Amino acid sequence: MFLKKVTLLKEKIPTFIHYPFFIPSIASLDEIKLERNVTFFVGENGSGKSTLLEAIADKCDFNTAGGGRNNSYNVYETESELSEYIRLSWMPKITNGFFLRAESFYHFATHIDEVDENGYRDYGGKSLLKQSHGESFLSLFLNRFNGHAIYLLDEPEAALSPARQLTLLKIIHDLETTGDAQFIIATHSPILLGYPEADIYSFDQGQISKIHYEDTDHYTITKYFLENRKRFLYELFKEDE
Repeated sequence: MFLKKVTLLKEKIPTFIHYPFFIPSIASLDEIKLERNVTFFVGENGSGKSTLLEAIADKCDFNTAGGGRNNSYNVYETESELSEYIRLSWMPKITNGFFLRAESFYHFATHIDEVDENGYRDYGGKSLLKQSHGESFLSLFLNRFNGHAIYLLDEPEAALSPARQLTLLKIIHDLETTGDAQFIIATHSPILLGYPEADIYSFDQGQISKIHYEDTDHYTITKYFLENRKRFLYELFKEDE
């Protein structure tokens, strides 16, 4: 691993009444220790997981609209409001890596076509814009991701079928088991969360705390739905009657 700890510098925060400091999980944060090569952030929408991941990316000098340190382009205001109030503890410090932001991936793909004379030299030999959304994600994972790097992924499952999510798990496994790659992933996918020996941090209940895979809502709701689909839907739709 490279990144060992993320600390919130509370003494520097002027007020907790403004975004993002009024988010309960952020306000209660002291530090997160990263003890595995693969760490997941989970929680409901608005719980703060993507906000913290973006701040880490900004602190790494990655483009917070998506990309690495050398991908310079502007889509919207990309400076994280949280990044100046966190400290990253490294051992050793590395500069190689990538921040995947699913919601702005199209803009990253456009940027690659504009700055690379081939438009796709390092992405499998085909423009990311001329592939399906899922294919372009996999082209990125297979061709851009390599060793001695940290990868920050924000909802990578957004464009991936269940089968392609399994492919991503294999890619993560091949990279991290060498001890030369670290992943921090914000996700809603029960498939990705099933990665063995990973740490999972929940951002629900107003705090950030470790949680077991089988205790996540992603696992329990999906498991109950698959095992009790008819009853689940009956109860869900009955509320509208």
